[in-house]
Amino acid sequence: MPSERTAVIVRQALASLPVQAVADDALVRQVLSVARVLGPATLSYVSRDGFRPAEDGPWTVERRPASHPELRALELTAGQADADEAALDEITSPAFVVRARGRIVAAAGYRTWPCGTAHVGVLTAPQERGRGLARVTGSAVVAHALDAGLLPQWRARLPASRRVADALGFVELGRQLSVELS
Repeated sequence: MPSERTAVIVRQALASLPVQAVADDALVRQVLSVARVLGPATLSYVSRDGFRPAEDGPWTVERRPASHPELRALELTAGQADADEAALDEITSPAFVVRARGRIVAAAGYRTWPCGTAHVGVLTAPQERGRGLARVTGSAVVAHALDAGLLPQWRARLPASRRVADALGFVELGRQLSVELS
């Protein structure tokens, strides 16, 4: 959480940019001293009426505790950047997983945020991508969030992630850029 002084500095710097430019990391770097950037990303949401559940197909989706040790193994397989993006180590929901050859190859969960938001994270092992596993595990976790009365939120940087969200009925409503100041 930034200090009030930092918030004032950021607010003043960003006020010099057009609204559509505040999610452009190159333009933000011109007005702020930035150490690290996360994004830009698209923020999408889905209601119960808009949700398009995926069919499981040949996979069985299992429910596991968020602390399940095999989730950490999936994160290691996927690599640090993808694991950080999915943030499965921060989920407060159960994990919804698919196995292949006895190991978890895809998982999804959500972290409950303020105002009844379920921030969804999905991760698929690199060698298993393109087979619909993100859609299947994402569908299971979105159904769980909706059943809990939460509003699912999907944050996507990569086009493939945006396509999965779109296939599930998510509607893009905004963009986000997170920065760590120098």
